[in-house]
Parts: sequence; C-alpha cells; structure tokens
Amino acid sequence: MGEFSGKVAVVTAAAGAGIGQAVARSLAGEGAGVVVSDAHARRPYSVAEEISREYNVKAVGIQCDVRDRRQVEAMVELALKEWGRIDILVNNAGIDRPVPVWEMDDETWNLVIDVNLKGAFNCCRAVLPVMIRQRQGRIVNLSSVVAWTGGREEGAAYVAAKAGIQGFTRAVAGQVGEFGINVNAVAPGLAYNPFLSRVRPPEYFEEVKRRTPLGRAGTPQDMAEAVLFLCSDRASFITGSCLCVSGGWFMY
Repeated sequence: MGEFSGKVAVVTAAAGAGIGQAVARSLAGEGAGVVVSDAHARRPYSVAEEISREYNVKAVGIQCDVRDRRQVEAMVELALKEWGRIDILVNNAGIDRPVPVWEMDDETWNLVIDVNLKGAFNCCRAVLPVMIRQRQGRIVNLSSVVAWTGGREEGAAYVAAKAGIQGFTRAVAGQVGEFGINVNAVAPGLAYNPFLSRVRPPEYFEEVKRRTPLGRAGTPQDMAEAVLFLCSDRASFITGSCLCVSGGWFMY
C-alpha cells in the first residue's frame, strides 16, 4: 500500500520530459490512480500506458489544452467516469516565450498568460466543485523562482504569470479551506531535463550550478518530491503557501 493508494490525481502537462511526468509517475508509484493530461496529441496515452504497466495502477491519458474550458471539463469528466472522485490536482502546464516587452506582440503575451495562469484557473474551477462535494482535496500549482527574481532571460509574460500563480494560490486557499481543501504552490528553480539543452546553451546550466549552494542543478524528481509532500497528509496544516525548491539558487 502506497501513501496515495485509493487517491485519484489529475496532472496537467504530464507527458513531457519534465516535472509533470515525474509527478505523475511518483504519485502512481505511491498507489494513486492518475489522469495524464497533456496538449500533445499522442503522448498522454502512451505515457499513461507506461505508468499503468510499470506501477500496476490505473492511469488514463487525455489530450487537453488547459486554455480551453471545454477540454478541461472533459478531463474532469474522464476522471469521474473512471474513478468517481478527484483527490489531487497538479497544475503543471506552462510555457515561456522570452521576447523583450518592446518586441512582444499580443499573441505571445496572451499565449503565455493563458497557458500558465488561465490554465490553472480553468482547472481549479472545474475540479473544485468535485472536491467541495467530497469535502477534501489537494491542489498544487506550479509557480517559479522567477516570480521573485524576474530576470533578463525569462519573458515578462512568464514572470507575471508565475507571480500571478502565487496570488491565485493564496486567494483560492482562503476560499476553500472550510471544505477541507489545501491549495499550495511550488516554485522550482532549474529542473534540468534533456529538452532544455535544445533551448539553453551549456554555459547557462554551468552558471546556474555555480550559483547554487548545493552544487548541482535540480531535477524534475526534486520538484516532484516537493509536490508529493504538499499532496500528502504530512502537509495537512499547510495551505496558501509557496515552497521554493531551488537548491538555494534563490532563498525565500
């Protein structure tokens, strides 16, 4: 029996190489049933099949663009059809387009805000009625250390969205605490995966490592462990908080 046996988790952007899949696999490894949601047309289904096979739990995939309310509602309906409940929501979907403000067009701004911030809103709005009826639930939203640090290398829309996630987390936590629902955020530093090497030069990762007191870059699994803690009964008296997970790269 794992820590999350009998629980059902919905994880967005869970079919890529980063934090989302690490979270989905970690929850499944502790016995949870998992909805593997992702905007990709094929990957969520193949990843769900792998998770089911490797961890001997039920996992189902669904293509879902979190910007689209109807697709999000379909994701929730799938979870209810398969299990009849939702205990955990992890809002991991995110995107960045690091364009200087004076060169950024409306489409870029809207894309980044909508995926990162509106997506979390859409998912919370769809899942919360289920959790309120159950009178229990855990929601973890993915922010970022850039919400505090800003920075030249991240787009302004991304920084604004990730800061917005923290405010949104506190607002929702205050509204649903009476129903036994905990809402928190995790702010990762660098969580290295091979995909990032396509968009960042090697010296970027070396500089992050040099600036990190623990002497290494983070991994998706590092972030997954923090998410699982906030989803667990060990965090039952924590809500409205944001946990910084950066190896000391940023200390909050």
